[in-house]
Amino acid sequence: MPNPPPVPPSPVPPRVVIVGAGPAGLMAAEVLAAGGASVDLYDAMPSVGRKFLLAGKGGLNLTHAEPVDAFVRRYGEQAQRVGSWLQVWSPQAVRDWADGLGAATFVGSSGKVFPHEMKAAPLLRAWLQRLRRAGVRFHMRHRWLPESLAPSSDGPSGLRFATPSGEQSVQADALLLALGGASWSRLGSDGRWVSALAAAGIPVAPLQPANCGFDVGWSEYLASHHAGAPLKNVVLRCTGPAGQSFERKGECVVTATGLEGHLVYAASALLRDQILRQGRAELTLDLRPDRSPEELRQALARGRGARSLANHLREQAGIKGAAAALLREGVSAEDWARLSKDPAWLASRIKALPIALTAPRPLDEAISTAGGVRLEALDGQLRLRQAPHIALAGEMLDWEAPTGGYLLTACLASGVVAARGLLAALGGAARPVNPP
Repeated sequence: MPNPPPVPPSPVPPRVVIVGAGPAGLMAAEVLAAGGASVDLYDAMPSVGRKFLLAGKGGLNLTHAEPVDAFVRRYGEQAQRVGSWLQVWSPQAVRDWADGLGAATFVGSSGKVFPHEMKAAPLLRAWLQRLRRAGVRFHMRHRWLPESLAPSSDGPSGLRFATPSGEQSVQADALLLALGGASWSRLGSDGRWVSALAAAGIPVAPLQPANCGFDVGWSEYLASHHAGAPLKNVVLRCTGPAGQSFERKGECVVTATGLEGHLVYAASALLRDQILRQGRAELTLDLRPDRSPEELRQALARGRGARSLANHLREQAGIKGAAAALLREGVSAEDWARLSKDPAWLASRIKALPIALTAPRPLDEAISTAGGVRLEALDGQLRLRQAPHIALAGEMLDWEAPTGGYLLTACLASGVVAARGLLAALGGAARPVNPP
């Protein structure tokens, strides 16, 4: 009998290295593995998704249910570019993906979308199980040495990692970087990659705090007596450096150094950029948006008799505690003694309390980061123009988003886009993101 013909060897799947085990890196790993790549994911931390877990501790806000056009506008100057990612991986796709992991979602009263369990840990556990079943290999406590990056049209080369057992070199057909920004560095996003990527000829915009608090420079009395006090149901108004108007009702918090909270975070990009341009920014707070200036003036004009001004403000205008202290802040004793007797002046100050901001809080305190690798250095599939076998995703790119699920949605979407871009560069076709 003749010998059977030799069996041709099976094609070797391309090997892709991902650096960064946050949401963007994990989503990229899912898409790459589903597309037939051999995937190794490296991270310097002992476990994956540490910032994701902390952010979801009080309720994991996955995305937002508002109309897509309004959703895309949340990305400001980069709305068009980020919008192209969301055409590939939409807010609804995020919900469908979470549902497929057993984390069924619901829409809260504010339009924010949460998993029913509210927490990140169950979703992350299910996600990691899916990734391991798909063959993704995890290498923790492996810190990438970014100075080893040598972008070229031939693909990545000379990848090196510092590990507990010493330095290791890794070979790959393609590389995906999802290194995060530089906020909450204790969780792994420390921005160490910036100088190395810039030295490799990759343009990087300076990292800046986003969704952050601001310094004001309160008096010792206000800082010591009212730090931590919430200001509820107030309206914040400000103007950005290009004349953009911002007005929103919500809640913020007085801190020992200034202001923070969701209402301040929502305006933080405009306020930060105004400080960068002019050295300071000013916002106004309407402490009683439910009452008109004339209503307040009439109420405050009522004789107070022997009552103190503090009691008069509380009884006639509902102003007390930190709000009352803010009215007095920055006004000299002489001016306060004179002006506080004028109901019209008090009413106008309650309706438009001016607060001058001197600086954003430090980058490491911010919820997220602005700046990063400039998008013009990447093609439409988030691959380096100079090296199409290297793609980037997530918060390390030069875009920003407010809180409310917008940041996480775009991080996940960028991971999908970058992974599909690498599959195309490697000659493969992206398969469905959710494996059967």
